[in-house]
Amino acid sequence: MGARTEGKTLTRPQRTAWLRLIRTENVGPNTFRQLLNRYGSAERALEQLHELVGRSSARTPPRIPSIGEIEDEMAAIEKRGARLLASGEPGYPSLLRHIPDAPPMLTIAGGNELDWRFSIGIVGARNASAAGQKLAGILARDLGAEGYVVTSGLARGIDTAAHAASLRTGTAAVLAGGLDQIYPSENIPLAQAILDNGGALITEMPLGWEPRARDFPRRNRLVSGLSLGVVVVEAAKRSGSLITARMALEQDREVFAIPGSPLDPRAEGGNHLIQQGAHLVTSAADIIAGLENAAPRRGVREDEWEPEPDLLPEAPPPSEDDRGRLIQALSVTPVAVDTLVSETGLAVSSVQTLLLELDLGGMIEWSGGQLVALRG
Repeated sequence: MGARTEGKTLTRPQRTAWLRLIRTENVGPNTFRQLLNRYGSAERALEQLHELVGRSSARTPPRIPSIGEIEDEMAAIEKRGARLLASGEPGYPSLLRHIPDAPPMLTIAGGNELDWRFSIGIVGARNASAAGQKLAGILARDLGAEGYVVTSGLARGIDTAAHAASLRTGTAAVLAGGLDQIYPSENIPLAQAILDNGGALITEMPLGWEPRARDFPRRNRLVSGLSLGVVVVEAAKRSGSLITARMALEQDREVFAIPGSPLDPRAEGGNHLIQQGAHLVTSAADIIAGLENAAPRRGVREDEWEPEPDLLPEAPPPSEDDRGRLIQALSVTPVAVDTLVSETGLAVSSVQTLLLELDLGGMIEWSGGQLVALRG
């Protein structure tokens, strides 16, 4: 999204336009970045949306929130004592900026004193055993004592144990819904305790947004993206915790797992991760040793950033024949953009423009930020 320099902030009109754009239907983080790089500003991108969608053959254009709606949302967030942060602004978690599909804007409550450079994710089964919850709490407590922010998803089981054990040292809970839609509701007191103890609640979703099943994997990518590494404590072989571990690997983060009995289905996921090369963990010391080369002072790149990037030269629009060739090359099976360029023989700029149009029209979906497929 252009160059970045920590410390620059959006003006109020820029912030309003950014929020309008990311709240527009079918505009996700990747589409947002493409639009900003193509048109140079969120304001101009908003002006061009209907023309782009019109070329995608979509039946209805995406709904763009009004300025009034966005101003109401911003006022409601401020009333709750929370803040909206754009990528690259002071306070935006530094590690999160380096994932491919980082949210252009986050809503954060609390966490003013947390050191986001040193965060570790702890995730695991919702139906965790008593032993698993105890171990998660011990790891969270010991990591917190060493200065790490413990990040998790506020779910039942392992997440709850990790947050509760790190309240006094610093913990961050990533929500799948809006800041006012805590899930599960039984953890509303825990969410308040996190804030009362200087921790943070984080979400990319608007106020009032009730989490859906598809929102939890989106949340999981933020748990891993906020972290130097992710620790999996008890997870079935097909579980959200393993999705978080996979995303951590895609984001070039460390993955740690607790071994368990082969007779316990909740140990299958962790044992499988260890077989695939994850760090085997028995204590916080194992995690700290595994993070030695992942410390920000050793490896995190600090890109420069500008609130509005320079306008890229605009290429000629693709033809209807180009559009047909690309749609024919797409299927419901995810494929890399490079493969589409190779198979269609189209210029990279043409493929990017066509995918942008199709995305805004709700005709394609992205996975992992890099693979694209037709919607089923």
